[in-house]
Amino acid sequence: MTHLPQDFLWDADVAGRYDTPGTGMFAPEVLGPTTELLETLAEGGRVLELAIGTGRVAVPLSERGVEVTGIELSAPMVAKLREKVTEQQIPVVMGDMATTRAEGEFGLVYLVFNTISNLLTQDEQVACFQNAARHLAPGGRFVVELWVPELRRLPPGVPATVGVHEPGYLLVDTYDTLRQHVVSHHVTYDESGGREARIGRSPHRYVWPAELDLMARIAGFALEDRYAGWDRSPFTADSPSHVSVYRLMS
Repeated sequence: MTHLPQDFLWDADVAGRYDTPGTGMFAPEVLGPTTELLETLAEGGRVLELAIGTGRVAVPLSERGVEVTGIELSAPMVAKLREKVTEQQIPVVMGDMATTRAEGEFGLVYLVFNTISNLLTQDEQVACFQNAARHLAPGGRFVVELWVPELRRLPPGVPATVGVHEPGYLLVDTYDTLRQHVVSHHVTYDESGGREARIGRSPHRYVWPAELDLMARIAGFALEDRYAGWDRSPFTADSPSHVSVYRLMS
């Protein structure tokens, strides 16, 4: 899994099932605080979303009057985005988040929903920070949403954790602690008694907050704020994820 190209993983089948309007990560209680904080941090300037996908965040942020541009590797994901908005409303540059350039200068670059972990080497993740910095005006911000590695849940000799167990869905993460790799196994099934299930898998490289901060410093950023979520709740040792706000040092 860790050797498969990302554009192979984010294919038409995944794009067709990605959106869950009104529920899950598309729920108003999720997107409301997300877009509110991003709009505040943009301070009226242009914003760039790395790995814009189907526009889960970009579309409602644009509806708030923010000028959004995207970078995206997956053509099928952008095709789903184009069912919602035109190229004139939200322009997208095709390419990867670590090297691809969008035209112009931005006040905010953001990367949500653990997506930086899709880059499977430390060098690629550092390059992503450097790419964000290239797009920003002096003093601009880079926002990263990322989960905290759950290694404390791993018993000795057991390489996997159950991340989510809810009706119709099971998430199992398998760890390679030597390379800081995780493969997430997403199992969806019908609870009505059917025997068939669908398994989707995605590879990631997990990153501790301190390592992320060092990547930011290499690229010329300083940590401005770290929250436990988009509602700006305090980040603690028990927080399962974080929203980190970095400012480009001028």
